[in-house]
Formats: sequence, C-alpha cells, structure tokens
Amino acid sequence: MSAVNRVKNKALRMLLITVGWLSVVLGVIGIFLPILPTTPFLLLAAACFARTSPKFYNWLVSHPRLGKYIVYYLEGKGIPLKAKIYTITLIALTMSITSYLVPVLAVRILLPLVGVLVALYIVRQPTLELSPEVKG
Repeated sequence: MSAVNRVKNKALRMLLITVGWLSVVLGVIGIFLPILPTTPFLLLAAACFARTSPKFYNWLVSHPRLGKYIVYYLEGKGIPLKAKIYTITLIALTMSITSYLVPVLAVRILLPLVGVLVALYIVRQPTLELSPEVKG
C-alpha cells in the first residue's frame, strides 16, 4: 500500500471504519446475490480502511476470497466482466427508478447523468479475465 494520509479525527475515523465494514458485508452478500455488486463495495471498504486502519486494510487485501479483486483493480489489471455488468445494471436500475419516483427536476436530470458518468468510468477500466483457479 502506498503512503496514505490517515484520518486523525476520531469521529470521522469511526465513521469510515463503520462504512468500511458495512461495505465488506454488502460485498460478501453480493457474492451470493447476483443483483448486488461485490467489487465496488470491496473497493470502498479498502479505501475506508486505507485511511483508518492498516490492520483492517491488510486483512482485506490479503483475504483469500475478497482481496484478489481489490489487488487486481489497484494493480491496474481491471474489473471482472461479471462485476462490470452487475454494477452497470444496478446503476441503471437504481438511477432510473429513483429518477422516476423523485419529483424534483434537478434529481431527474442529475441522477442519470451521474449514472452515465460512473458507467463510462467502469466500462473504460480494463476487463479482468479470470483464470479457472481464480474464479473458484
């Protein structure tokens, strides 16, 4: 892990650790529930832990099941195709439903724009081809 500025504020540190662990839980659920993406949650957890807890960060990136996706992304190897598809699909669904349900014009304009920009970012990332031993 490269040098990262650690959060010194105790309340912010606890918030980031909580968000990190919530993201780990959601990422693990995403392994079993196809509609929930795994990789974005694990990346968020890694970012939270990198700024708060080297112990949690090292645990996450060295985890035999979870760490590989984070390390691949951080090394520039990319995001698995399955993760890209799930993430973009979930973004499209949630942004569309929210834009439809929320009567505020600014939300109806901004949410799809944000969704498209995030989807473009994901599409532009390299697609990681997983070997059979990595898939299991």
